[in-house]
Amino acid sequence: MKYPPFCDIIVISFNSLDEKDLIEISNEVYEYIKKYLDKEKYKIFKPMPSPIDKIQNRYRYRMIIKGNMEKEANEIFNKCLKKIYEKGLKTTRVTIDVNPNNMS
Repeated sequence: MKYPPFCDIIVISFNSLDEKDLIEISNEVYEYIKKYLDKEKYKIFKPMPSPIDKIQNRYRYRMIIKGNMEKEANEIFNKCLKKIYEKGLKTTRVTIDVNPNNMS
């Protein structure tokens, strides 16, 4: 089933004051990751609303990836984050967590 400790769970979290921006960025990240990560090594799930989808007027989405975190994957994630931050979005945040303690 590929669960830790046999693989890593990578959670990419998105939150924003603007739901339209949130959906756009999460889909853009999904397409980028899907394009560059090896589909044989990683199972990539589409971005979905988080279990608690809104906290303090911020919409929340998350994307889950299962596979072994390697240097190559780390470089892909870093390039993806850099590309997002270069857009200069003021109200949208993107974070990546490997093997999080909680997935809410």
